[in-house]
Amino acid sequence: MEIEKKYLINKAEIPFEIENFESHLIEQAYLCTDPVVRVRKEDDSYYMTYKGRGLMAREEYNLPLNETAYSHLLKKADGNIITKRRYLIPFNENSLQKPLTIELDIFEGNFKGICLAEIEFESVEDAESLQPPTWFGKDVTYEKSYHNSEMSKQIFQVV
Repeated sequence: MEIEKKYLINKAEIPFEIENFESHLIEQAYLCTDPVVRVRKEDDSYYMTYKGRGLMAREEYNLPLNETAYSHLLKKADGNIITKRRYLIPFNENSLQKPLTIELDIFEGNFKGICLAEIEFESVEDAESLQPPTWFGKDVTYEKSYHNSEMSKQIFQVV
């Protein structure tokens, strides 16, 4: 079960240098968006992911792929290939027992300029009790348009 909240971020308001944190280059594409079936390359690792319905809490299963299988499935994907750099930022929220990680995604390509932060939780109660950092922007957890699977379906017009 994946339980996560998602926030829009104004990159200019981040109060530290994100380059000081571990990061991963991610490329992902969608074979299906209902249910979500995604293939992802994260640095030199490859996965296929199934995600059930839901916005904050939903089923999620990851299966390993090799590079050949990923390349084959990538050719079958619909819509936009999403590329982003994900920074892993430790976050100790006082009301929770376990330290959390902010996954800060800086998008590239068609989505350059978009910056989103996600935090995964152990329970819905923990997610709902989150006091986000002051530099977080609007909570977009329940706005489907900010889910990567929906972004993959956006149409861009060549000017």
